[in-house]
Amino acid sequence: MPLPKPPAKRASLLSAADFEATATAARKSPSAARPRPAPAPARETSVAAAAVAVAPPAPTPRAKAKAPVSLPPAPSSPAPLILPAHNGAANRKSPEPRTRKPRGTGPAKLFVLDTNVLMHDPMSLFRFEEHDIYLPMITLEELDGHKKGMTEVSRNVRQVSRELDALAASLPSGSKNTAEDMAEGLSLAHTGHREAGGKLFFQTGLMETVLPAGLPQGKADNQILAVVQALRKQQPKREVVLVSKDINMRIKARALGLPAEDYFNDKTLEDGDLLYTGVLPLPADFWEHHGKTMESWQQAGLTYYRISGPMVPALMVNQFVYLEAPGATSLYAKVTEITGKHAVLRTLKDYSHQKNAVWGVAARNREQNFALNLLMDPDCDFITLTGTAGTGKTLMTLASALSQVLDDRRYTEIIVTRVTVPVGEDIGFLPGTEEEKMSPWMGALDDNLEVLARGDSGAGEWGRAATNDLVRSKIKIKSLNFMRGRTFLNKYVIIDEAQNLTPKQMKTLITRAGPGTKIVCLGNLAQIDTPYLTEGSSGLTYAVDRFKGWAHGGHVTLARGERSRLADFASDVL
Repeated sequence: MPLPKPPAKRASLLSAADFEATATAARKSPSAARPRPAPAPARETSVAAAAVAVAPPAPTPRAKAKAPVSLPPAPSSPAPLILPAHNGAANRKSPEPRTRKPRGTGPAKLFVLDTNVLMHDPMSLFRFEEHDIYLPMITLEELDGHKKGMTEVSRNVRQVSRELDALAASLPSGSKNTAEDMAEGLSLAHTGHREAGGKLFFQTGLMETVLPAGLPQGKADNQILAVVQALRKQQPKREVVLVSKDINMRIKARALGLPAEDYFNDKTLEDGDLLYTGVLPLPADFWEHHGKTMESWQQAGLTYYRISGPMVPALMVNQFVYLEAPGATSLYAKVTEITGKHAVLRTLKDYSHQKNAVWGVAARNREQNFALNLLMDPDCDFITLTGTAGTGKTLMTLASALSQVLDDRRYTEIIVTRVTVPVGEDIGFLPGTEEEKMSPWMGALDDNLEVLARGDSGAGEWGRAATNDLVRSKIKIKSLNFMRGRTFLNKYVIIDEAQNLTPKQMKTLITRAGPGTKIVCLGNLAQIDTPYLTEGSSGLTYAVDRFKGWAHGGHVTLARGERSRLADFASDVL
């Protein structure tokens, strides 16, 4: 007997009413109430019953053949055939669907922002994840008083005002009860910041609270403290926290029993000791664990090692490694490539030898040799050097710049800039052109040029004078105030005292680099003179942390001072 032809079209599903009627009839039958001895037959029976219920009625007598032949082919996944959702109303023992747990167990925190937080970071409104933000009315008044001017604070205030205006405009246009909608809060994600899951609340009414008699009621800080105290009384089941960059403000809040925190989102690192140093010492048993599968070759007078082992995950590109063990040959190398579980190390050029001196400057210690290898490398476009006073940061950078500008002709000129932050009282405006105004701030440059010119003892007085004129013609001193919109082509840019830069200023300077430009940032994180900046929030720390591991950038922390024994002792004990 020939087999029947397969169906030409897909079977249509039963309607919801027909399916419920079929399921009710199946439950009322005695075979459905009878317990099944094993789970495997029950699973097969349920699938078969569902397949029969889904199949259409037989249109021709040929459909009376065997069921497995006449049924359409079953889909690859049998899950849609069981349909447990329709039986949930009748069968109370069916498992409930799992719900996703929220990130927090209780209500979201309510952070009351001080004005200085918004002035410091205009995007701080969107940095609190799922928690809510509350702005007192006095905060808006203080923002309005600082919106005029060309300072960075004024620019931040204007940006905050634009963000607040965009959030307020996100209300539906047909809304009639604007005050009620504002009281319910504005979603911080409406302007495209998906990382902010909370709401923004404004103070729309007068809050009466009693502060100690010693606190003047008209001062802005005390009014914000009063708002925090009133919010804690209104919402006792919710945690209300004051966020301020003002230390005295936080002290007064804690004295009143109010929780207060600093704004930590601007800090790159919590501890300055965790900053990337760019140097990694190798263990004494390094060759025992990595020498079995090592490959080595020589190229251009340098030795390369391809290693694989437990140290590879801890390495970064352009990181310096060294091995100094008694009775063994010392190894000084740089990581040039990391591919999967393999890393390539390249030995360094010895700049501590006088024959390899750069403009008469030779390395006096291990870290200085690492720094000169970075400064003289044409493939490194961005270099950061940190260290205490007297470690030779400016001298080595200037010597390598003059060598590559005058001798190698790799760059056209040297551009030197720095932040004009006085250590003591400001002496006021300075006369003259841009370079004449910046010349008092460039005393370190003049001192190092004298050291470099003194090394040419055979040229005589006239020769040294001619050399100084040639050197100064290749060095341009620029101010940070006029860097916006510029592009440097084939320049060697030196940013001195970079620890006084904010992350935004650092980004502005680094993005000025055009093709063939090298930027070197020098700084001492222990000598920050800019207010509201710390070791964790400095622009130099920000740049070191963001550029670590980049194939065209490098960093070295200089550890030992070489200025004088007096300067070394003062750095340790003062």
